[in-house]
This record gives sequence, structure tokens and C-alpha cells, in this order.
Amino acid sequence: MKGPRMGAHTDRHFIERMRWDDVARRIGDGAAAILPIGAAAKPHGFHLPLNTDRIQAEWLAGKLAEPFDALVWPTLTYGHYPAFVEYAGNSSLSASTFEALVREVAAAILASGCRKLLVLNTGISTLAPVDRVLARLDAGRVKHVWIHGGPRYPRAAKALAEQSHGSHADELETSLMLAIAPELVDMARAEASPAVKHATPGPLTPSDSNSPNYSRSGSYGDPTRATLAKGETLLAAMLDDLNEQIGAFIVKGPAASHQPDAIQTVLR
Repeated sequence: MKGPRMGAHTDRHFIERMRWDDVARRIGDGAAAILPIGAAAKPHGFHLPLNTDRIQAEWLAGKLAEPFDALVWPTLTYGHYPAFVEYAGNSSLSASTFEALVREVAAAILASGCRKLLVLNTGISTLAPVDRVLARLDAGRVKHVWIHGGPRYPRAAKALAEQSHGSHADELETSLMLAIAPELVDMARAEASPAVKHATPGPLTPSDSNSPNYSRSGSYGDPTRATLAKGETLLAAMLDDLNEQIGAFIVKGPAASHQPDAIQTVLR
């Protein structure tokens, strides 16, 4: 795999860098839309920046937009992230507020005339809220895709992981960031979290060392085991999964006709 870090994505895909009439023309030509969801203020250990999810979401959205000539909407950087409220800088909306945000943005994209909308999600706690929102929209025009979905990525992760536990700012996510934006990773500050007593932890805490969910750094797992080679393998598997899912969705039959009345009902 030749350098996932190579090259910047062109301004042809990110609407925030385009003029409105160019966006309108592309929509009229049938361009699908991608809405990335990635936190810009969520702790990721001592070694990764708070906008780690946003970086991944926008990098992936740009790569996925290229083969399908899709349009990428501005990233939703505020979301429902209740597991990190004790860490400085964390911003978390209630589930209901986050759902309202996704609902209105998604409905507006569909109302603009985009034939298909793909919601690209980098989170875990955001999965159920987004599912609830999209279930109320036209199933033929919207699709929710999680970047860690399979089948290739889970197999690669299982084969490569050396850590005993993890799911956040861990060996795998840190490896991905080494492949996407190595200049932002400070491996000298990477710190493993203690083993937890439960398979799935509750909200992490940096202050209560007696808690089963204690993590001084805000990571959950062992980022010290991360490598660029692992990141490149994981990223290739992730892109293969996403391209397959997105391709099947975008090329599948003509989308249902635009229905403003239904969209207005969703917004109420």
C-alpha cells in the first residue's frame, strides 16, 4: 500500500471549499453526499489530539469521495460522547440534542436534492442515536456506515492486536493515526490504561484510581504497541470495507423521488 499519507484531497469534493453554484451543479449532476461525524473535542490519551476523530473522519471522507465523485459536507464535530466527561476539553451533547442535530442536517442535505446521503461515523456512542435518526428518513436515500464495520477490518484488527483490551486511543486507533497523520502522534507520551474488571467499561475517569474504569491518560487499551505498519494494514482493510459498502449503496437502483413533505415532517 503506497503511503496513505500522500496527497491532499481536492477542493472538488469538500463543499466548504466550493462556491454554492458549483455545489448546485454537482447536485444536479447526481452527486451523492457524505456527512462525516467525528469529534473535535474528545480526549484521546496523552499522545493524540482531541480532534483525532475529526481527522480520521475527514481523511476517510475525502478518500471515499474520490472514486464516487461524491460531495463531502462539513463534519459534525459535536456529538454524544458521555464516556469522557471527566476529562478537560471534552464536549458531549445529550443523545436527544445530538439526534436533533443529525436529523436537521441530514434532512437539509436531502432537501437540497442530493440523491443519496452516506453518514460516515467514527464514534461508538454515536451509533445508536444516528441509527434512530436515519430510521425515520427514506431508507433508499440514506445509509449509516461505521468506519470499524467489517468484514475485513475486524479480521485485520484481531490478527494484529497485541493489547489485552482496548477500543479508544488504543493500539489500533493509534496505529491508524500513525498512517494518516504521524506528525500528530506523540508516541513518547503514549500510556496504556490498566486492565479493567468489565469487558466494556463505563465512563472513564482520570481521578479515581480505585474505579474499575480508571485511565489516567484517557486511553482505553495499550497505544504503546502501535506501529505504522499495523496502521497501514488496518487502513487498507477499512478502506476496502467502506468502498464496498458505499459502492453498493450509491449504485443501487434509482433513489426514491424527493419528498419535501416527508422531510418537513421529520424536522418538526
